[in-house]
Amino acid sequence: MCGCCGRWQVSVELIRGRYVYRLVHRYPRSFGGGKDVLGEVGSVAELEELLRRRTPVCLADLREAA
Repeated sequence: MCGCCGRWQVSVELIRGRYVYRLVHRYPRSFGGGKDVLGEVGSVAELEELLRRRTPVCLADLREAA
């Protein structure tokens, strides 16, 4: 989850025997809440590229959610 506002979240999931990084944009409750999946990639390099294209954050901005 991004450390600045918590709106950008990356999860790692095992799907059909391979790990997939999923980028999600979370909406605040004041806007109805919910999530929007922005993309799924198979490597950290692809995740970095996806973050660069679709978000204002980078890998360094992400923090582990408690």
